[in-house]
Amino acid sequence: MASDISPPAPASVAAPATLVGQHQLYTRTRLATPADVPHIHKLMYQMAVFQNDTHLFTATESSLASTLFNSPPFQSFTIFILELSSYPLKNIHSPAFLPVERTVLVDHETTDPDAETFKSSAANEDGDHNVTVAGFVLFMPSYTTFAGKPGFHVEDLLVRECYRRKGFGKMLLSAVVEQAVKMGFKRVEWSVLEWNVSAVKFYEEMGAKVLSEWRVCRLSGDALEAYGDIANC
Repeated sequence: MASDISPPAPASVAAPATLVGQHQLYTRTRLATPADVPHIHKLMYQMAVFQNDTHLFTATESSLASTLFNSPPFQSFTIFILELSSYPLKNIHSPAFLPVERTVLVDHETTDPDAETFKSSAANEDGDHNVTVAGFVLFMPSYTTFAGKPGFHVEDLLVRECYRRKGFGKMLLSAVVEQAVKMGFKRVEWSVLEWNVSAVKFYEEMGAKVLSEWRVCRLSGDALEAYGDIANC
């Protein structure tokens, strides 16, 4: 579809949803489903905007739908979705992963201008229309050769801007780490941009070590395709 090759359309203008300070906010971290693809696509684009990499963003809803859900959770690409509501959340059935629910206090007023755009697909299924997608984390299995055990590699972690600095990023990452421990995995790893000082501090506060002696190596684009040309010679 031609529309798939374009960035997500800007959020429609609607009356902002406001969460008033000093009240309970209900959160849920759950497995993503194919119904979440439109939200995942928009969240990924927001990450590209944050990193000044929109010129590299070529993912489409179709490409995400065809690649993200081909294997059981935790055996390949897996996504956790973070949802928020001002009201108690209804139970959802998820045999592969028991959703993690928490109740937090919002210290000050939070206005979400895109609340309607990010209305949860799970909310639509159970009839609760006051549930908003606030962020996501994408991760996949890795392997630690020295220990001879698997681990998780976290590819992307994003909390939407209006919900940052409230502990929600820690909720998402903690859910991945807790799942790794539950499965007997040895390690959880991810990368962070050097200029993102606040993220580096956040990860260190969670107990992570930032390995300055390692560098990320990548083959992509023409450099990657050149190897296909060699193979065809």
